[in-house]
Amino acid sequence: MSGAASRLVDIVFPTDTNHHGTLFGGTGLSHLDKVAFVAATRHARMAFVTASCERIDFGAPAKLGEIVEAEGRVIRVGRRSIGVEAVLSAENLLTGERRECTRGVFNMVAVPAEDAPLRDMPPLAEAVEAEDDALRMIEMVFPDRTNHYGTLFGGEALAMMGKAAFVASTRALRAPVMMAASQAVNFQAPIDGGDIVELTARAFDIEPGVGATVSVELWAENAISGLRRRSADGAFRMRIL
Repeated sequence: MSGAASRLVDIVFPTDTNHHGTLFGGTGLSHLDKVAFVAATRHARMAFVTASCERIDFGAPAKLGEIVEAEGRVIRVGRRSIGVEAVLSAENLLTGERRECTRGVFNMVAVPAEDAPLRDMPPLAEAVEAEDDALRMIEMVFPDRTNHYGTLFGGEALAMMGKAAFVASTRALRAPVMMAASQAVNFQAPIDGGDIVELTARAFDIEPGVGATVSVELWAENAISGLRRRSADGAFRMRIL
């Protein structure tokens, strides 16, 4: 994954907005910090904490109901630290118009961990782009999303898959959509707390003015070892409102 951008995709819901009806700045910074953490971890496979962030520019607001996409890419590598450029963009659901909202550089420092001893950082890698047009989005499994076994709660996994299906179908149809049905969803392997989750969604059976079906794969990735396993898959029928 080194060299590839990490992308976090979300939707601006009312709980994410300020009194102006736009994305609260703190929530936007949270998205950027999270994607910076994932980008640094995937590059070096060590434990990281945020040391500082350089100038953060808020150029445009993200509005209620829009898609927001945070992209993180490693731009410099030191002995014990990594600099990640993080960019937050907003996307209009119906027109597809995109605008850059926020940009900044986050400095992530490696810290000792039992399963991730400090070692030399890998060199900066050449940028890599995905070869297909599937939606790829990442999430982090924090303690508030786990069950009493310390693994991702099944309802949270379904929510992630539903969000991916919504974004993929909206981009394919450019119309307001709702979930009409969830087809077979298979849970194949547990996802541990602290894992990185990557979702891949592809729209098919696209009927303009009617709806689309979206296949979603959910992969778990150990943040330190990089070991990936397919944890769930399913299909969702999305219907235009």
